[in-house]
Amino acid sequence: MKKYLTSFVVVLLSITVVFLANCGGKKGKKIQERTLRLGHVLSIDHPVHKAMQRWSKLLEKETDGQINIKIYPGGQLGGEKEMVENLQMGTLDITKISSAALASFVPEMKVFTTPYLFRSNQHKWKVLKGEAGQQILNECKGKELIGLGYYEAGARSFYTKNTPIRKPSDVKNMKIRVMKSPLSIELLKTLDASPTPISWGELYTALQQGTVEGAENNPPSFVSARHYEVCQYYSLDKHSQPVDVVLFNKKLWSNLSDKEKEVIKDTFWKSVEYQRKLWKEEVKRNFATLDSVGVEVIRPDLEPFREAVQPIYDKYKNDEVIGSYIKKIKAVKTEEK
Repeated sequence: MKKYLTSFVVVLLSITVVFLANCGGKKGKKIQERTLRLGHVLSIDHPVHKAMQRWSKLLEKETDGQINIKIYPGGQLGGEKEMVENLQMGTLDITKISSAALASFVPEMKVFTTPYLFRSNQHKWKVLKGEAGQQILNECKGKELIGLGYYEAGARSFYTKNTPIRKPSDVKNMKIRVMKSPLSIELLKTLDASPTPISWGELYTALQQGTVEGAENNPPSFVSARHYEVCQYYSLDKHSQPVDVVLFNKKLWSNLSDKEKEVIKDTFWKSVEYQRKLWKEEVKRNFATLDSVGVEVIRPDLEPFREAVQPIYDKYKNDEVIGSYIKKIKAVKTEEK
């Protein structure tokens, strides 16, 4: 009897071990050979593109070559909106989009375009890596998207052809190119300007031809697009800091093993730290370029601009979504003095 019982226990343990090994292999350890397609609209010289290259190399190394990312830069696969739609349909695996543009798909992303939302870069990254940042990423799931994380996109400021902007009233009646983002448009209207949504790829020509008198963006985008060849004034009013959001196709993500998800996330966030260092270096080079070509860089007093956009805060104060996130973000404390 004891012999049969021992045999039974051995068989039962063997079955249990095989079952657990299969479960672990499926959900925990299994890494399949995959090539992930990633599209974005930026140039190959942009810090975000270089960070994505680093991400691909890290991922390939950590998976012994099983997973790699094939990157299609410069809008090869379409504009940001088109690539998000392709992601939803499953014809693309990963993309990068500005949070301002993503707001047309995920309304909660509007909060990042709120003018003067972040007190500092330290405050911004504490928010992005914290509870509020993750909650906003989670809002993507309802749109068949997975929000993987954020890249640095700096502060957006106005640049103009003929009229320098030194105070809020200088923007009045000017035709300024903005992204097709509700809060970006609202910002210009609040300043009594004429917001004009134009695709990024068409902006250089629009500036040349006078379709718009200026635009607004961060230093790397201003310089890499060579808009300084047309615009001679860059006013660092730093009115908003929308971030770049990296998105994953939801169906593909749900089919990944836990191990695959873990390594993709880990290598991505390592690439974020690399990109933040690149960004600082790039901005320094950008201002050296602007100085060499004679662009006047204006550093206005920011307080009048903050006061001028207060109506936007008043409008969204009781908004259940945007107002709620503004409160959460403003409440995040940092060790800054």
